[in-house]
Amino acid sequence: MDKVNGAEATMVSVPSTATAADNIVPECEMDTQPVLEVRNLSINFGGLMAVDDFNITIGRKEIVGLIGPNGAGKTTVFNLLTKVYQPTRGTILLDGRDTKNMNTVQINKAGIARTFQNIRLFSNLTVEDNVKIGMHNHIHYGMWNGIFRLPTYWKSERKAHEKAMELLSIFDMEDLAEKRAGSLPYGAQRRLEIVRALATNPSLLLLDEPAAGMNPSETSELMENIRKIRDTFQIAILLIEHDMNLVMGICERICVLNFGKIIAHGTPDEIRNNPQVIEAYLGKKREE
Repeated sequence: MDKVNGAEATMVSVPSTATAADNIVPECEMDTQPVLEVRNLSINFGGLMAVDDFNITIGRKEIVGLIGPNGAGKTTVFNLLTKVYQPTRGTILLDGRDTKNMNTVQINKAGIARTFQNIRLFSNLTVEDNVKIGMHNHIHYGMWNGIFRLPTYWKSERKAHEKAMELLSIFDMEDLAEKRAGSLPYGAQRRLEIVRALATNPSLLLLDEPAAGMNPSETSELMENIRKIRDTFQIAILLIEHDMNLVMGICERICVLNFGKIIAHGTPDEIRNNPQVIEAYLGKKREE
């Protein structure tokens, strides 16, 4: 057994189509339905196999890292999970439900939210309005309520405001609620994008390079906030990141991709000392 975040981890029973090494979850979650099960996920673009036989299982409250050299296929995996791309083959189960034929909107409603490598905010809207946009799945009032500002409209707007301020408080951003999103510093825009993703009420949060462009102090604060998000919302987090200090410091398990294939999967200590991972990042040592 491996130690994962102070708890023992053990193998789960997986179908023969999946690789057992890719399906380690904490023992405390063995009796619960995993939030995500991915089996033999693959996609090719013409003759290029961008992701090949990708398998992973994520427990309901895990923080898992997906790392690899540039061009390894990490963001393509995120695009497959969120149905930006439809896989060539393979199965994605979200809360035990097959996501085949779902589109991006349906996936979001089902419980997967994400951020992007390149920030995608509504720059001319306020910080609060950006967060409220993320609540579209959960705020309901009819067209006439909106046009005539009937009591149902004001009740929904009040709830949305309270929820937005609650979410912004995670990053101490309440005072920025009325600021234009595009006027925020880069690091604050990154944090706002995470808050907007949380506003969709996900069970799995995908973070694509959340520390990109942040200084060491901001990165350290981000690590604590990712843990806080997991513990507060009781959700799973899968993140892509090139900052190895963040990955090794926060992830309970790490999956390593290279040329679209998994080359290693394990705890931070196992990944740190894995020869295949070292070779993928640094190249093969030349023989004397």
